[in-house]
Amino acid sequence: MSAIKQPRYRIIALRISEKISTNQLKVGDKIHARSTLATTFGVSAETARRAISVLVDLGIVETHHGSGVVVISRQKAQDFVNAESGVNDLQNLQNALKTQIKVQQEGLNTLSEQVQTFIEQSQHYQQHNPLTPFELALTEPSEQFDKSLSDLNFWHTTGTTLVGIMHDDNLTISPGPYAKIQQGDTLYFVGNEYSVQNVHNFFYNN
Repeated sequence: MSAIKQPRYRIIALRISEKISTNQLKVGDKIHARSTLATTFGVSAETARRAISVLVDLGIVETHHGSGVVVISRQKAQDFVNAESGVNDLQNLQNALKTQIKVQQEGLNTLSEQVQTFIEQSQHYQQHNPLTPFELALTEPSEQFDKSLSDLNFWHTTGTTLVGIMHDDNLTISPGPYAKIQQGDTLYFVGNEYSVQNVHNFFYNN
């Protein structure tokens, strides 16, 4: 699984979670208004709003009409930080293995053990972190393109939940039932260890 380019709003959500997990922001504290967050991180108000939405969805903060955004869980903030750190650790391990395979053709037994360890760690991490998405780039033509997710019955057929579609460098989070998938798109989805193969077969082996 290749590295997923993190959207700016998710990075901001992670930075806020880090402050909560280290008690720089405490449970019950109010987070700055979106306009202030936008200024602090040098982003648009919409990006700041989406960062807050991520924190709300994860149960780290909640919004109160008239009183703004309030921190409600340090533990969930720590869980989010740990999950993101785990993704980076696995990606770093994968890159190290690729480098070794290119420069060292001997020692195949050692490399085989390392690859097996990576597979086991990836499966273990995915089982314990089911919200970490897989990624699949749709580079070849398919009869399934230009159909809505509802018409494709995507969730039922693949056994996965589609959490994002990258189209022309624009990432759509939680696409609705009328969203369409096109050639060149990159899909982000969650599921079990068979998910990537199931989604690939759905588009190319029907």
